[in-house]
Amino acid sequence: MTMHYRETSPSHLNAKPLHRAEAVRPNVNATNAPLYRGFGKRVLDLILCALGAPFALILVGLFAILVARDGSKPFYSQLRVGQNGRTYRMWKLRSMVPDADQKLEAHLARNAAARAEWNKDQKLKTDPRITPLGSFMRRASIDELPQLFNVIKGDMSLVGPRPMMLSQQALYPGQDYYDLRPGITGTWQVSDRNQTSFAERAVFDADYNRRISLGEDVRILAATVRVVLKATGY
Repeated sequence: MTMHYRETSPSHLNAKPLHRAEAVRPNVNATNAPLYRGFGKRVLDLILCALGAPFALILVGLFAILVARDGSKPFYSQLRVGQNGRTYRMWKLRSMVPDADQKLEAHLARNAAARAEWNKDQKLKTDPRITPLGSFMRRASIDELPQLFNVIKGDMSLVGPRPMMLSQQALYPGQDYYDLRPGITGTWQVSDRNQTSFAERAVFDADYNRRISLGEDVRILAATVRVVLKATGY
């Protein structure tokens, strides 16, 4: 979901995060919870997707109609980096104007502060590309519901690192992202992300990779429910 949330910090979602150096070194903790990593996590994804599918389909259908009436194609897809560096196509409800890439470049070209913010964070606190309907969908995390299709396919997990664009790989200093399926939610997604740079995602990914377990995923999903109900996304 469009998880621009403020809820918790990485270590067990309430402790002090890892230092930057811990995030960028090669991962040595991937053997934690091997049964859950190799089997249980996928089973949990499929069970929860099956339970949530009827509700998700209704919301996606309704907002797809609203987006189409707003003058845009209702769905948007983009290539992202998956587990082991494999490329996959991620789906979302469109929350931006159709010419979003051109509008972004024009905005950054005439606004040096925005360019610096984008280069550091790979996002903007005030993004001119987002439509009014898109802003609502992002706050409520509705725009990312189509990613449940990616979870069912096995491209993503419900819990994992924030999906990374192909162009962002050079900016990411860690290795843990590549051990995991990207997630609709995760430790970074439910953290105070507006205070961190893009590169600091590696801190959260290393922390999650080290602690991965059924209990950890349940805690993250519970935190996600709380922030979604507060509609504090983006």
